[in-house]
Amino acid sequence: MTVTPFAQSVRAQSVRAVRETVALVLLPLPLLAAAATAAPAAFAGGGTRRWGRGRAEGQRAEAQAAKDAAAAAFYELDTAQRDLRISIETITAVDSSPAARRAAEQFAAFGARIDEVSGAYITAVDAHDLDRDDLDAASAGRARADLTRAKDGLVGAKTDLERFGQGLGPLLAAAERELTKLAPAVERARQGLLAASGALDAARAGGLRADGLAARLAALGPELTRLNEGAGQHGVPQTIERAERTLREAEAIRAEAEQLPRRAAEIDKRLVSLRTRAQAITTRAGAVAPVLSELRRRYSAACWQDLQQVPEQARQAVGQAEAKLREAGQARDEQRWPDATALLSTVRALLTATDESVSAAGDRLRRLDEVSADRQREIERTRFAIRDAQRLAMAGRSTPDPRHAGPLDEAVARLDRAVAALTGRHPDWWAFLTETEAVRRSVAEVVGRIREERGGRG
Repeated sequence: MTVTPFAQSVRAQSVRAVRETVALVLLPLPLLAAAATAAPAAFAGGGTRRWGRGRAEGQRAEAQAAKDAAAAAFYELDTAQRDLRISIETITAVDSSPAARRAAEQFAAFGARIDEVSGAYITAVDAHDLDRDDLDAASAGRARADLTRAKDGLVGAKTDLERFGQGLGPLLAAAERELTKLAPAVERARQGLLAASGALDAARAGGLRADGLAARLAALGPELTRLNEGAGQHGVPQTIERAERTLREAEAIRAEAEQLPRRAAEIDKRLVSLRTRAQAITTRAGAVAPVLSELRRRYSAACWQDLQQVPEQARQAVGQAEAKLREAGQARDEQRWPDATALLSTVRALLTATDESVSAAGDRLRRLDEVSADRQREIERTRFAIRDAQRLAMAGRSTPDPRHAGPLDEAVARLDRAVAALTGRHPDWWAFLTETEAVRRSVAEVVGRIREERGGRG
């Protein structure tokens, strides 16, 4: 039969009334005795009820015992349902998995069953007045049977409900573990925001604006509002994830704010160092012209023509570096730290390349002087590298591996050709040095392959 909303309201009121009555029925005996002593007139007024004797009184007592047992079962079922509802709410607040949804659906189904057996109990209680004087044995027997049947339904529902609750153990344990993370996570986020704000205030007190960091911290304001609204509104997993994300960003802001004074000092130091280095390179670039003049006077064009543009290139590069340094200084004054850092990196790269090109002229003259005075030293250095590689290739073998012998034989031939090319009044010494270096590199590659292969076999 379909229950109307009005009927449902009446039924709910009946359930509440019965629960209150049950709570009184289940009071400890000393309390009941005290209540009886405190109000003797309630029993004396109107005269003492005179019940019949014999079989009817025995049936009445059994019916009353059945009623008391049913009331206890009703109270225990209601308590079990309330406890399990808390567990279900804990699970669904944390877990949105299919297993958690099924548990909630099954609990709702139990609710319908509990309503059914509770209704049967209330109906049985309402149908039998065990206190009336004219209660006969047959009526008492029917009351006992109805109330026992209602009690059995309540007990059976409670047994099944407890069995269902035991199956929720893993889900409930996981949910409770997640809940234990909630409050600490939110508190850590709040403390992280407080620490970031403190670090930002300290940086500003030191004359650093830190506008970017302040904007990032302000952007976390809505996240803090949501954290304060609680997991009941936004969900436990979502709140924990928001707290962790907020903490990470707050810690990053705090760390950057604490590093600002050090970062500013480092940029100031780099500005001074790079300005000094640019001046030194400018001075050294002025000495390149005499070196080039000496190279042109003593060696063939092939030995120095690639260095002809070094003075002009150095002048242009230093000019670019100085312009970038001025931009970096302005960025530092405006506290645009990323821009200042990027500009200083550009300046450093420019000066490093220029320094190498300026040094190349002097190194070229020195090396050409050495080889022209004693070519044999370069030849023996290269031959030693080849012989050492040949010995390694023959180690433990009667014949060399063609993959190794071929490149080494070619190295010997290349060295012989380089030596033979040193003819005339002004040999191309630079070509000779370049070729011997290339021969040594090719020999080193063969040695590396041999060692790699033998190491792999080992």
